[in-house]
Amino acid sequence: MSGGLVALLDDVAALARIAAASLDDVAAGAAKAGAKAAGVVIDDAAVTPQYVSGADPSRELPMIKRIFWGSLRNKLLIILPALLLISAFIPAVIPFILMLGGTYLCYEGAEKVWHKFFGHHAAEKTPAVDRGPGAENKVVKGAITTDFILSCEIMVISMNEVAGESLWVRALILVVVAIAITALVYGAVALIVKMDDIGLHLTTKDSAGSKRFGALLVKGMPSVLAAITFVGTIAMLWVGGHIMLQGVYDLGWHLPYDLVHVLETPFAGIPVVGGFLAWLVNTLCSAVLGLAWGLVVMAVLHPLLKVLPFGKAKDKGAHEGGADEGEQHKDGEVGPSAAR
Repeated sequence: MSGGLVALLDDVAALARIAAASLDDVAAGAAKAGAKAAGVVIDDAAVTPQYVSGADPSRELPMIKRIFWGSLRNKLLIILPALLLISAFIPAVIPFILMLGGTYLCYEGAEKVWHKFFGHHAAEKTPAVDRGPGAENKVVKGAITTDFILSCEIMVISMNEVAGESLWVRALILVVVAIAITALVYGAVALIVKMDDIGLHLTTKDSAGSKRFGALLVKGMPSVLAAITFVGTIAMLWVGGHIMLQGVYDLGWHLPYDLVHVLETPFAGIPVVGGFLAWLVNTLCSAVLGLAWGLVVMAVLHPLLKVLPFGKAKDKGAHEGGADEGEQHKDGEVGPSAAR
């Protein structure tokens, strides 16, 4: 009996060690996958504040909460099961899905750059609360739809980073990534959109230091939002371009990435900062490629949107609907970012 108990305890200890190792694998895989998807995460955090801009302050956090839960449902109930099925039965499709997502990121980033320099900037949007009782629901729905696209890219990038793990470990890693990234993004968004309110509250304090800091927050928030948007755009181009570089390399066309490695080499040997400079060169090359590829996609896609029925409807909605879901674009120049 005692021998059987000892054997049972040995088995339990072995299972505990396996579980601990598995949890370590999940944690390491989640960190690796989350870091790789960081560029898309930054863009996601940069996009969402635009949806609640102009809303009644009392409705900002409830709107963000609804978008948060919609984003989490998208990741856990739709995207995650679909990716697990694909990885289990047709894993060869994942690189192509990844490149499709990379193309989307390049297009989005290039479109933002294009409209920054050549687009027409519409007047300030009317707050959702002033456009009727259904406007807030429409804004939230548009935010969740845009988040779905970015969530797909985040989850595909994460899946690709842990493709060598077993199916259940991949599933656990993606659950951790989905929850952690969604909480991070929308926690940051909530902080960003309430920062000016925090600043206004501080200006009512008796302390001169609190008043100065509060005034600084209120005055600085537009610049902070502009900086986040800029970083998000660069991150989209960098991540999208790198996905395309790696994708064509894996498909057998080595020349583009080999050229990038040639450009990295002179910097890699510099003491102390060589690794960082080589990474910077790689990132710059990826961003330039992402911008170039995005402009090519724009040149092909925009004429199609002028003639396709859903393209015309979208363009009409952008101009007649008062930009419920983001910027108004020039006639015929619409795309995914028009929903922002």
